[in-house]
Amino acid sequence: MQLVLEKVSKKYGADDHLYPLSLALVPGTINVLLGTTRAGKTTLMRLMAGLDRPSAGKIVVDGRDCTGVPVSKRNLAMVYQQFINYPAFTVFDNIASPLRIRKVPEAQIRARVLDLAERLHITPYLQRLPAELSGGQQQRTALARALIKDADLLLLDEPLVNLDYKLREELRRELTELFSEGKTTVVYATTEPLEALQLGGHCAVLHEGRLLQQGPTLDVFNAPASIAVARTFSDPPINLMPARIDSAGMAQLDGALALRLSPAQRQAAAGHAEVVLGLRAHSLHLTQHSAQDHAIGVVVDLAEIGGSETFLHAHSGPISLVAQLNGVHDLAIGASCVMYCQADALFVFSPDGALLFAPSQSVMGA
Repeated sequence: MQLVLEKVSKKYGADDHLYPLSLALVPGTINVLLGTTRAGKTTLMRLMAGLDRPSAGKIVVDGRDCTGVPVSKRNLAMVYQQFINYPAFTVFDNIASPLRIRKVPEAQIRARVLDLAERLHITPYLQRLPAELSGGQQQRTALARALIKDADLLLLDEPLVNLDYKLREELRRELTELFSEGKTTVVYATTEPLEALQLGGHCAVLHEGRLLQQGPTLDVFNAPASIAVARTFSDPPINLMPARIDSAGMAQLDGALALRLSPAQRQAAAGHAEVVLGLRAHSLHLTQHSAQDHAIGVVVDLAEIGGSETFLHAHSGPISLVAQLNGVHDLAIGASCVMYCQADALFVFSPDGALLFAPSQSVMGA
């Protein structure tokens, strides 16, 4: 199924929830809507579903204008954050309900329910009521009820947000496997950059009702078109450092810090006396990898130890930095240390926030 939004916008009263945007879903794969709360993800999905009508623009499905077609006449399914199941139905009957409405023969219903229950690991719970299930089992039931429709379009509005970390990881992996068959066009809304990367597919980045960038998920992550996209697609937040470029090709930052730009970075920044340097938290290290690495002397503000990694908050003069370090690093508040990054790991943005230079993928993964 090919769904295209053409200059679609949405107002509620005097408030703009979506500014005019155009977006074409990639058929048969996962299309991620990434954005913070109130970015417009749910509003956009409601328009796709036919639950709301756009204030302007068109919604085209397989070449046909479906702007005014209600949800009841569209072949789609939707799963929300909340565990929405029929409380008086068993798990089996919840999953079977869409097929029973269509009057599918009971033998076919049973075969399809059992198949989905096995794939989503809820076979032992088919005769239980939703109230007797854990949160993960309830969400698996809701997902199975949506998947059994074999809809052309499946809309998932932050479906795992209310589950604990372990369950989210498990269900996300199962969903990725289910959707790898390419039979359904999936739209998955999330606030989490890591979740978007794990799902893969294609990504549309939204912010305050505006579509900022769209494309293959890895391409958008590796080359964010603007500071706004880089902020949305970085967790921990990307480090941003205003700088002035001198005649020797040095980026002079506030305080005493100066970083030498590579020839490629200088060429990309040509014509700009001032730029904003971006550095993702995972690009900072406590050990030097090569003689060309930038060395940044910092003072520790906080070391958050999260088991397998440490989030180090530090400052160099007026510049604040966050580093995502592998392993446990017990650094005292106020301690001095040196952090390193590869020279080409720096993004370069123009003063108005447009991307001028993005690191190569090999540097990104270093």
